[in-house]
Amino acid sequence: MSEHAPHGIRFGRIAATLPVKQIQKAHDFYVGVLGFEKVFENGSPVGFMILKQGQAELHLTLQPGHKAAPFNVAHIMVDDVDALSALCQQAGMRIVKGLQDKDYGLRAFVFEDPDGNRIDVGAAL
Repeated sequence: MSEHAPHGIRFGRIAATLPVKQIQKAHDFYVGVLGFEKVFENGSPVGFMILKQGQAELHLTLQPGHKAAPFNVAHIMVDDVDALSALCQQAGMRIVKGLQDKDYGLRAFVFEDPDGNRIDVGAAL
């Protein structure tokens, strides 16, 4: 696959934006449980935050009336999907789809974060 599309534009990083009802609660989960680092916040009170962990980047946006979508809103690749699944379970997150080896070459599971956002997590088999 070429780095450049036929039109010549090269795309850089892309980051999922997750709507959250309580930004501090979401921060505490992603930072305290999953090990992300807050690298930016905006507003007073804070209404937007950027979190990073390795190559993963998540943007949290305060949406007090947020109702979670019934589908996956982000996909994250990790090197130890079993360990992340265990962390999510220990933190009391709802596991939507349990760990499975997929026929497309990933071991994967889906969990809901504290705001009900469904995150699909995978690791190469």
